Amino acid sequence: MTSPGSITDVPGLRVGHAQRTDDGWRTGVTVVLPPPGTVGAVDVRGGGPATHETDALHPASLVPTVDAVVLTGGSAFGLASVTGVQAWCEEAGRGFPTPGGIVPIVPGAALYDLARGGVVRDSAGAPTR
Repeated sequence: MTSPGSITDVPGLRVGHAQRTDDGWRTGVTVVLPPPGTVGAVDVRGGGPATHETDALHPASLVPTVDAVVLTGGSAFGLASVTGVQAWCEEAGRGFPTPGGIVPIVPGAALYDLARGGVVRDSAGAPTR
């Protein structure tokens, strides 16, 4: 159940979320699936934006609509989650039709949260500080 004023109160809008908070982690990803034909826009600020396909939201771009929006943690590494959402959209037939197939328009943005969980670990899982 959602609280009043939730983003999921918007008719036709679906939202999914997954997170990892165990063993020194505190990160996650949220996917917003709007109804087909939804127009998207963006305002990117800051000196180190971690974004994917946000230029597609410019008013002069070829496709004015979005098939999904990804908001993720993990800094630039988290942007890899957009690929999975694009694959799902393609399988579901959501996207811009081209002669080569459907191309899902999925902009994404990431936050730098790599050190927010406490202990920072290397790729083998050992603490680095």
